[in-house]
Amino acid sequence: MASTTNFRPKLAMGTFVLLSVALSMTTASVTNGATSPANRSIQTAGHHSDTKCQDGLLLSVWQPEDNLTTGDRIARGLVYFFSLLYLFIGVSIVSDRFMAAIEVITSKEKEVRVRKAGGEEQIVVVRVWNETVANLTLMALGSSAPEILLSIIEIVAKNFNAGDLGPGTIVGSAAYNLFVIMAICVLVIPDGEVRKIKHLRVFFVTATWSVFAYIWLYLILAQITPGRVDMWEGFLTFLFFPATVITAYVADRRLLVYKYISKQYRMNRRGVIVQVEAESAMEMNNRDEKLNTIDENGGITEEVRDFEESRREYISALKDLRKKYPQHDLEQLEIMAQEQLMNKGPKSRAFYRIQATRKMMGSGNIMRKISERAQSDLSEVKAELQRVDVDEPIEEDAACRVFFEPGHYTVMESVGEFEVRVVRRGDLAATVTVDYETEDGSAEAGSDYIGAKGTLTFAPGVDEQRFQIQVIDDDVFEQDEHFYIRLSNASEPASLSTPKVATVMILDDDHSGIFALTSRDHELVESIGTYELKVQRYSGARGRVRVPFWTEDGTAKAGKDYEALSGELIFENNEIEKVIQLIIIEEGSYEKDVLLYVNLGEPQQIGDDHVTGIIEAAERKAPEELTEEDKMALLGRPKAGDIVRAQLRIKESKEFKNTVDKLVQRANASILIGTSSWKEQFVEALTVSAGDDDGENEGEDPPTPSCMDYIMHFVTLFWKIIFAFIPPTDMSGGYLCFVVSIFCIGVVTAIIGDVASHFGCTLGIKDSVTAIIFVALGTSIPDTFASKVAAIQDKYADASVGNVTGSNAVNVFLGIGVAWTIAACYHSFHGRSFDVEPGTLAFSVTLFCTEALVAIIVLMVRRNPRIGGELGGPKKAKIVTSIFLFPVDRVPADQQLGGLRYHQGFLSGLPPTEPTNTTKALCQSPQQDNAWRQRPAN
Repeated sequence: MASTTNFRPKLAMGTFVLLSVALSMTTASVTNGATSPANRSIQTAGHHSDTKCQDGLLLSVWQPEDNLTTGDRIARGLVYFFSLLYLFIGVSIVSDRFMAAIEVITSKEKEVRVRKAGGEEQIVVVRVWNETVANLTLMALGSSAPEILLSIIEIVAKNFNAGDLGPGTIVGSAAYNLFVIMAICVLVIPDGEVRKIKHLRVFFVTATWSVFAYIWLYLILAQITPGRVDMWEGFLTFLFFPATVITAYVADRRLLVYKYISKQYRMNRRGVIVQVEAESAMEMNNRDEKLNTIDENGGITEEVRDFEESRREYISALKDLRKKYPQHDLEQLEIMAQEQLMNKGPKSRAFYRIQATRKMMGSGNIMRKISERAQSDLSEVKAELQRVDVDEPIEEDAACRVFFEPGHYTVMESVGEFEVRVVRRGDLAATVTVDYETEDGSAEAGSDYIGAKGTLTFAPGVDEQRFQIQVIDDDVFEQDEHFYIRLSNASEPASLSTPKVATVMILDDDHSGIFALTSRDHELVESIGTYELKVQRYSGARGRVRVPFWTEDGTAKAGKDYEALSGELIFENNEIEKVIQLIIIEEGSYEKDVLLYVNLGEPQQIGDDHVTGIIEAAERKAPEELTEEDKMALLGRPKAGDIVRAQLRIKESKEFKNTVDKLVQRANASILIGTSSWKEQFVEALTVSAGDDDGENEGEDPPTPSCMDYIMHFVTLFWKIIFAFIPPTDMSGGYLCFVVSIFCIGVVTAIIGDVASHFGCTLGIKDSVTAIIFVALGTSIPDTFASKVAAIQDKYADASVGNVTGSNAVNVFLGIGVAWTIAACYHSFHGRSFDVEPGTLAFSVTLFCTEALVAIIVLMVRRNPRIGGELGGPKKAKIVTSIFLFPVDRVPADQQLGGLRYHQGFLSGLPPTEPTNTTKALCQSPQQDNAWRQRPAN
């Protein structure tokens, strides 16, 4: 990034110098032409100073128009020139509002259910709009709206006669986009890095249509109906626009013929031909790991691929950040990972266009909103995950209810007496009585406990009563036993509620105990930190006992998934429970399912040497040699229970998984360019922000605006305030902003058309040349910035150059197609034909198509592993490619394309000097020159 931070002012200054050079060439020619009698004679015959300038659609001609000196013309030309520059700024700003609306519209998302290979369903979020369709329709319209609207407005302004300004701007932009922008994008990639076109099939389809567009213009203007455009030709030209979109969509989705092209066939061992999926070497869909997510037809969908890839990137970023910043907590790391995901995530051409223009105009860098947005997103996600849907609260019963609390008691045989608690809930105003009585279970009254029976009285306001139960202690080994206590005969208005029977478990403490884990299978999440595994002692609790334990790897590995642990649990006399604390290592895994085991060893009695000695001696004796004391000792020794090995399954954290899913869904950079209120828009319009990113590193304060940022802010302040009145993008899903923005673009474009025409007429420049040299360049400057930013920041080349070919085709079919259809219909209804002079179209089409094909071939050759991609690569390769694509002496010749009336190149557009033989050869034959000069001027 560091190599590109100064690109904005350099490129802006370079553009200004280029326009100034063109202007100086023009004014110099005016000066020369004014001093030469020969020039004045040619000027009178042609379309120059002696021709009356016509009023525009919105602006009238600058009066007075007659008897202007050379100085007057130059002065007026400068005023028109700087007015054009200011209007270009205005149309760029309003186009960004238009692009923001388009981005909001096309970034709509929906949830879809997909099924994994194991049958598990998963919900992923995908875009409603297909990326290819969005790029060729609304995105193309947004980025080229001024050129397209200028073509339509010019037709209307000229009483539905063919004009040069609109088509010339479209053709000029096409050549500029294809050669100049592509050359810049190749050059600005940092040395050693490359960018590939991801959707290569779509690129080939749109490239074919972009070349065909100009061949089609030649066919209808020079072959099918020479010099005339019929209504059906205009309609068909326009219909090629949806045809372009449909064929590109078919290529993108691998439908129809692509469905079979993308398959490979092989013979299995039995000689049967089977079909397999082919991973085309030309595509960028290869992944480091295969995804199991499948769609309804059993195939992996592109949307799911992208969603899964974004999720893996988020998790990978989180792991890297955890290593880099171990002092940060998980929430801070999640915010940082979200910032990275939004920074590196895919962005549309609309985003880059708006980003570039805002930085140019002193409106700041959109990406600075990411940190604030990431923190907001995480807070919303956490709140959403913690929100529990609760049913309507149930009103507490007014009736009085009586029950045990708790309903289960576990006591040692040596406890003596213990307390039982009975509570009442509800209405406490009345006096209530309830009977209780013990009932035998496996424990018997008189031998194991003292039977009890009685009545409890709850006075008004009293909500609990207690009574004592006595347990009988003996020295006889026996199993753990239990008995019951039952409530009955609750007086009005009370009623008995569950639990109305309490269970009392008596643990025999005459045995050293049986030791076991509580369960064979345990499931825990990796984010638990420390997991407590309980070891219980039952059937006795006499004496101190040592129980060894240790962990064992399964698919979980010590040091990676958990910390290995081994040791001994020491149970003191009458202690019945111990806990093994396992430390689980949190990796932040999205999907995890690993196993580890915990084992218990043989328990051993410790602390009582006499008893231990008796047990050891008894174990060495034969059964017939055992005395009564030996038998008692063996019966009372500690033993291992049934569950001495537990399996622990470590799973991913559901909260973390849901957080990742929701943050990935929100990692959409398009939300940064939308606005929610007029207040927000006016605050942005009145705020000056730093445009460049110099010195802005993580943890540092945002840079302060530079002098150039302040200058550009105040220069553009008028436009910012005017267009802040456009409805915010959040209103009506962006459609209201879309409609109002395109209306504003139309108004500003109409003014640009009038000013450009008056500018050319004042200096004696033909509309076709004005369109190509000034208007096309002026309207293409934001696209240049956008492509440069996209080339550097995006992983692929699609957003920077992959859409150029499609945009060029759409501009012709939509811009020229709609304008010519309207004009052809108008003239047809009035019984006339719509005339459009072809000029030297055959030569122009041949030249342009040849150069376009060569440029595309060069890009494809660069995919060779030696370079690795269409953009970037080794420094020498970048320079050679850029020089090849950017020969300024070829651009004017390319821009002759389109059959523009009176348009024979830049040289013939300048105010005439005495033509040389070279000039005549470049422009046209003498016969053609005479024929054109004898045509009536518009």
